[in-house]
Amino acid sequence: MPGPMPDTFFDIDAITGLTDEQAQDRLAREGYNELPSTRRRGLGSIALSVIKEPMFLLLVACGAVYMGVGDFQEALMLLGFVAVIMGITIVQERRTERALEALRDLSSPRALVVRSGRQQRIPGREVARGDMIILTEGDRVPADAIVRQCMGLTADESLLTGESVPVHKTARAAGDEFDRPGGEGLAGVFCGSLITGGQGAAQVVATGMATQMGQIGKALQTIEQQRSPLQRQTARLVRTLAAVGLTLCAAVVLVYALMRGGGALEWKNAVLAGLTLAMATLPEEFPVVLTIFLAMGAWRISRRGVLTRRTAAVETLGATTVLCVDKTGTLTQNRMSISKLWTGDDIFNLATPHDRLPERFHRLLEFGVLASKKDPFDPMDRALKALGREYLASTEHLHESWTLVHEYPLSGELLALSHVWVSPDGKRAMIAAKGAPEAVADLCHMNDPQRRRLVEKVAAMADEGLRVLGVARGLPAGPDDLPGRQHDFDFEFLGLVGLADPVRPAVKAAIEQCHSAGIRVIMITGDYPGTAANIARQIGMDPGGILTGSDLDAMSDADLQQRIADTNVVARVVPQQKLRIVNALKAGGEVVAMTGDGVNDAPALKAAHIGLAMGGRGTDVAREAASLVLLDDDFSSIVQAVRLGRRIFDNIKKAVAYIFAIHVPIAGLSLVPVFFTGLDDLILQPVHILFLELIIDPSCTMIFEAEPAEADVMSRRPRNPAEPLYSLPVLALSLLQGLVVLAITLGVFIIARRNGHSEDNARGLTFASLVVANLALILTNRSWTQTVWAMFKVRNRAVWFVLGGAATCLALVLFVPPLQQLFHFAPLHANDLLICLAAGALSILWFEVLKILRRRKG
Repeated sequence: MPGPMPDTFFDIDAITGLTDEQAQDRLAREGYNELPSTRRRGLGSIALSVIKEPMFLLLVACGAVYMGVGDFQEALMLLGFVAVIMGITIVQERRTERALEALRDLSSPRALVVRSGRQQRIPGREVARGDMIILTEGDRVPADAIVRQCMGLTADESLLTGESVPVHKTARAAGDEFDRPGGEGLAGVFCGSLITGGQGAAQVVATGMATQMGQIGKALQTIEQQRSPLQRQTARLVRTLAAVGLTLCAAVVLVYALMRGGGALEWKNAVLAGLTLAMATLPEEFPVVLTIFLAMGAWRISRRGVLTRRTAAVETLGATTVLCVDKTGTLTQNRMSISKLWTGDDIFNLATPHDRLPERFHRLLEFGVLASKKDPFDPMDRALKALGREYLASTEHLHESWTLVHEYPLSGELLALSHVWVSPDGKRAMIAAKGAPEAVADLCHMNDPQRRRLVEKVAAMADEGLRVLGVARGLPAGPDDLPGRQHDFDFEFLGLVGLADPVRPAVKAAIEQCHSAGIRVIMITGDYPGTAANIARQIGMDPGGILTGSDLDAMSDADLQQRIADTNVVARVVPQQKLRIVNALKAGGEVVAMTGDGVNDAPALKAAHIGLAMGGRGTDVAREAASLVLLDDDFSSIVQAVRLGRRIFDNIKKAVAYIFAIHVPIAGLSLVPVFFTGLDDLILQPVHILFLELIIDPSCTMIFEAEPAEADVMSRRPRNPAEPLYSLPVLALSLLQGLVVLAITLGVFIIARRNGHSEDNARGLTFASLVVANLALILTNRSWTQTVWAMFKVRNRAVWFVLGGAATCLALVLFVPPLQQLFHFAPLHANDLLICLAAGALSILWFEVLKILRRRKG
């Protein structure tokens, strides 16, 4: 077996990995890197879930009753409607499944692989056996692999071993012999384990069910998420309505049959009346609306660059009162460029192009480059490397052939890092350090006058909005005789580097939207107060009294809660302090959204009401702790997500109001025959309820889900998270809508009967009026602020599909004789149709007037 390689070796340029074609071929032959529980639901599974639904069982019961009394025509028609409704339900379920599949693909753990010599960020499920994966702190290992190169690599394998202490990894040059999880100094890394430190490159040897995690069946043990307040409210409401409906059904069967003599025909009609009432009152749409709206809402938000990891977070977005956001990469573009260099008494301004860099700045830039990664991801490292290539390429100060042999990483105690480089012949070594100026000053053991001068220069550069780094040169040391910590080197201070990070163009407008929506934005940054204040002014924020990390350390929790209430900028913060900020805001009654990208950000992301992880530069640990992931790391995407969250909540409320409203007249008309003994037959029968369901189901899932946001959605104050969706005002208003429709349609029926119309004629007139009123309820509930006429100008294609389909089907059942017979209708005349249209319009006229009066008053 090849011996282990030194764990200080890491040269990403030497890695080529599989070719794209090889990877695709292995995926085709061996399958994706996933476990069986990620299988998608098929049509058969969805159809089976539909068959178990109470509405389906009620329809079957109605069909059985008709079959029992020999009415095969009615029974077959019901079964035909069953097929149609099942088809609609399956289409809706598949639509939701496709949205959830897209979200699952986005949210699967990511992997950085090298294919054909290029680094690619891909979903973890697309990792193939033989791939070379790059591992850094905060990554989840996507598959079982052998470490080929590493530098200070440690992994937490507690998921597999139960041992929470991270273990160190060593590299193995060749061979696929695999170790068991656990134990120090081994070369194997395992699917699902967490990289806690260092970096490395590993070759995948097992994927999917062939991994250790797959074999022992622990991979997808998930913690069952608590149901959201909205889900709990819905469950309570459904239970209550179902209980009331079943009680009424039993009462209707008994009362109807006994009041009419108790004969066989009366009992048949009684059972049909009870089943009709059950269908009319069954609140089947509520769970469907909640599931589809949240799933489709999460999908819509993902198209705006925000991945929803927990759909319950969608409903919380509209209640957010405070957004705590990182500056770098979220408010700014995270594309650093070097603006100024300072060494000794000299400043070199790079804001304008120059042909050459003065010699006295060469050493500062040389060691700044050496203190950066050889193949960098960090924007500051990239900026230093780019400037080095531009100005040092033809000098002896650029060391492309030197080898990085050791790295002293940043730590919470010392915000500086050092790199040890060795010459190609192995005889010379150089040590380069960079980091926060005060940390580099500490490494260089500056005296008080030197520190004061440095602080003044740093403050001046920070006030210009620059991010400032200190650079130092360590005295030469042998590569085989390295001290255990950076402080054991003797460092010489070389100067400062000032980097500019331009603000994202859309941020200023997004900040204004937040302010108009009643959302306070707090900028949190590790930069100096001067830099933070400069950026705050650029994006339209009032920096006010800036709070610093050292201020936080000196404050009690009570003092912090009081101070953070009117603070917009927090500077020189380390990730661990974010948790205190979140807790202080929550204690003050705020609904907090917090951004983060690192491992140390995870506690704050989890503690916030909404944790927002960075998708581009964030670690897997941060993504797992967060509710939402910003795929593009852009602040304006957060604002779009808030807007969409408010829209989704509004649309759920509209759908709920409509469902309540339309079920009131349906249930009322189903009850009428019980108390009016002069009627020989039912006004509404199961077939009529089915017809209405064909309109109701698409309306509440297609029309209202697709409604655009109200014009004032981002000019309202955030809603109170304790405010229930099914609040008394909403229920009362929708109940009133339904009672008005019931009164008008019942009035149409009674007047028609008193004027000598037959029961079939009165039933057809009443049913047509109810369908028109139903369509009118859809139109009026599209907006509770804009009139129906104004909403016709708002694009929603689903409206026209539903209206057109309903009108066509109504015309068929009213005017095609065989369908008339099946629905127990008599032919209607032109005057009758005018009555239906007038009744439908009259049923919502009062609500339209109320909207106009509200707007005038507001």
